[in-house]
Amino acid sequence: MKINKIFVLLSTLAIALTSCQVSQEIEFDVAVESGVINIGPDGGLRTISVKSPSNWTATTQAPWITISPANGKSSTECRIIIDSTLYDTAREAWVTFKLLGKTNELKEFQVIQEGYPYSITLKETEVKIPEYADYGERSFDVAVNSNVDFDVVIPDNASWIMSKKENPDFDRGIRPRNVMVHFDWKVNTRPNKNEVEIVFRPKGDKQLARQDNLKVVQGAAQEIEAGTVKGDSLALLAIARAINMWREWDTADRMELWDGIEVWKEGKDKGRVKSAHFFLFSTKEGLPFEVSYLTAAEELYFYGNTNSFLLNLSCGPYICKLPQLRKLTIGAYGLTELDKDFKDLANLEYLDLNGNNFEEIPAVFSPDSLPNLTALIINANQRNVTNDLFNNYKENSGGLINECPLRPDGTREFPRRLLKWNKLDTLRLSVNYLQGTIPDLMDDPDFPKWTAEEVNACDTLPAKLIGLPKVLPDTDFLAINLNRLHGELPDWLLYHPKLDLWYPFQLIFLQEGKDREGNVAGFSNEPANLNYYYEEYKNKKYNPNN
Repeated sequence: MKINKIFVLLSTLAIALTSCQVSQEIEFDVAVESGVINIGPDGGLRTISVKSPSNWTATTQAPWITISPANGKSSTECRIIIDSTLYDTAREAWVTFKLLGKTNELKEFQVIQEGYPYSITLKETEVKIPEYADYGERSFDVAVNSNVDFDVVIPDNASWIMSKKENPDFDRGIRPRNVMVHFDWKVNTRPNKNEVEIVFRPKGDKQLARQDNLKVVQGAAQEIEAGTVKGDSLALLAIARAINMWREWDTADRMELWDGIEVWKEGKDKGRVKSAHFFLFSTKEGLPFEVSYLTAAEELYFYGNTNSFLLNLSCGPYICKLPQLRKLTIGAYGLTELDKDFKDLANLEYLDLNGNNFEEIPAVFSPDSLPNLTALIINANQRNVTNDLFNNYKENSGGLINECPLRPDGTREFPRRLLKWNKLDTLRLSVNYLQGTIPDLMDDPDFPKWTAEEVNACDTLPAKLIGLPKVLPDTDFLAINLNRLHGELPDWLLYHPKLDLWYPFQLIFLQEGKDREGNVAGFSNEPANLNYYYEEYKNKKYNPNN
C-alpha cells in the first residue's frame, strides 16, 4: 500500500515538471485562418484563440470593431465583435495583438466586412385573404425589408386592393429596415378568385441585388344565380351579413316566412323578393353589391345604422342598378350624398331619406331626373340639435344647412326648385336647418298663375286665388316645420287650396331658433287661426283639426 502511494506521488511530480517545461515553450500567436476575418454586412461575433507566454494587449483603429478581452496575461479565447455596416461598399480594418515585454512582438490580422447591397425583400411573398370579412377587418400589413425608398405599384385593374406606406426613415445609412405597408381590400362579390402582383419599385436609379414582389390571392365569393328564388335568398343573407344586421333569419324556413320579406305570389317572378326590410345594423359603407341581385323587388327599406350621425356615406352604385324599384327608404343610415347614377331609378314613386346627414338637397331631385316620384321625404337630417345657428361654429351639421345660400343682397330663400315639383303629393322637410324666407313668386315666370277659368270651374276655389302663383297644387302633405325660416308668409301659401289639409300650425308655421344671420325663426304674419281662410273658401268643408 505504501509503495502505491509513493508511485502516485512520483507520477504527479513528473506531470507537474512536464507542464512547466511546456509553458516555457509557448510562442506568441493569434489563430486567424489566412490572416483575415471575412464577415457579412450584418456583422457578428468571431472567437479566436490567443496563445501567449505573458501579458498582451489588443488594439484596433476601427470603432466598429470591439475586442473582448482587450488584454490578458496568458493564453485565452478572445471575442471579436463586429457592428453592422451603414454602407453599400466593403470596409476594412486591422486588429493588432502586442506581446508586452522586451520583444514587443506583434500579431495582426485583417477584418473585411461586405457592404449592404440595395434590395427590397419580403419574408413571405404571397398573402391569401378571404372573399369577405367584417368592416374594419379587411386589411393586412406587410413588413418590407429595404434599404432604399420605394413606391407600391398596384395594377390599375386591381381596384379591390389599396395600399398606404409609412415614410421610411433611413437613419441607419444603408442598413435595411422594415417598412410597414398597410393594405385595405374590398369584398369580392364574384365567383372567381382575385389575384394581383404588387411591385415595390425603388425610387431613383438604384440597382437592386434582390427585389421581391408580393402576390395577393383573394378567395372567390359564393355564386349567386341571378333571377332565381335561390339567388334572392342568398342575396338577402349576403346583404344582412355585409351591413351587420343584428337580427338573423331562420334559413330553415322558406324565404317568404322571413320577417320583413314579401315575395311575389304569382307571375313571372313568383317566389322572388317583392319587398325587403332591413332594420338595425352597423355598417360604414354604402349599400352592398348583393343589392343588385334583387331585380324583382318593388320596395327596399334600410333603416337604423349604428351612430349614423357620425358618418359621411354615399348610397353606393349598386342600388342604382334596380330601375324597377318603386319605393325606397334609406333612413338613419349616415348618408351625405347619393351616387351619380341615382337618376337611373326613374320609376321611383316614393323616396324616404329621413334621419341622414345631408347638407344640401341632392341635385338629382328634380321632375326630370325622377319623373314618377310623388313622395319625397328628407326630414330630420340634423346631426345634432342647434337652435342658434348664428352662434354655432360647428361644421358638418347636416340638416340641409347649405341648401339656402346667402344671396348678394344678404338674404336667404327657401329652395324654389322643390316648389316647382307639381307632381309631388308628399313633401316632408321638417326638422332641418333650412333658412331664409318663403318666396312670394309673384314675378317668377316659372310659376303660372291661377286663372279665373280654373277658379270658376271649381265651386270650392275662391276668387282670392286668381292671379296668385300656382305652387304644388296637387300636394296633399307638406311639412316644413322646425326649420329656421322667417319673414312673411306669402299669399300663395296662406290661401293655398290645401292649406287646411297640411295642419299648418304644426307642420308649416312652427319654426324654431335663429338662422346664421341672427334672425329669429318664425313668420311675422302668422295667423291666429284659419277663420280668414274659411271666409274665402266658403264652400269648403271645415277641418276641425284647424
